[in-house]
Amino acid sequence: MSPSRQVRNTLAPLTGRRVVITRPEADAASLAKRLQSLGATPIVVPTIRIEYADPAALDAALATIRQYDWIIFTSRHGVEAVFRRTGKIDGPRVAAIGPSTAAELERHGLQPDAVPAEFVAEAILEKLGDVRGKKILLPRADIARRAIADTLRERGAAVDDIAVYHTRPATDARPDLAGVDAVTFASSSSVKNFLAAGPLPRGARVVCIGPVTAATARECGLEVTEVASDYTEDGLVAALIAALGH
Repeated sequence: MSPSRQVRNTLAPLTGRRVVITRPEADAASLAKRLQSLGATPIVVPTIRIEYADPAALDAALATIRQYDWIIFTSRHGVEAVFRRTGKIDGPRVAAIGPSTAAELERHGLQPDAVPAEFVAEAILEKLGDVRGKKILLPRADIARRAIADTLRERGAAVDDIAVYHTRPATDARPDLAGVDAVTFASSSSVKNFLAAGPLPRGARVVCIGPVTAATARECGLEVTEVASDYTEDGLVAALIAALGH
């Protein structure tokens, strides 16, 4: 084998690629580190920021936490919002959508009772079983889809649907992104806020964490290159390698 061929075979799969991460800065660190280990240059351009909501409604629910049969967490920010107001959850069973949400619960010493195999909101409904007559607490983002709450109510559950944090557009000026190889999106709001700040860089490929985000990107006129088949950070990395890998 020629020396040049050997060098090519030892390159990390994303060597030389410049990849934009549009997550909030605190959430971007893990993905940036992984991309660096694969040879890429990550460029963190936060498009959203997390702002915790007035806690009055959440505090009232937590004061009578034992009245609930289930509490459903749809994001790690929802977990953080709750544990900013209480030291423990004692009484209801706990469901988590996605491994990062489950990991955040475990970090607070709480093992979730239900984690769906598919990391989308609708999948949690099958995990809960018959919810007729059950009381459920749903701490969520202010812009979260209402599919879970609406379907639970249709199935006979009583749902306290509380916005515990706001997803706000990031206000920092966007840097010059000319020449980047890909832009990653992990939520519909990140797509909309990114495009509100300027167009997609010429030639950049679009890689989305899941079908809901990809649908939003297409609705906004973007051509989606890859969609993660596993709606997690692992899946997003795999999609990037599929889109850009050497």
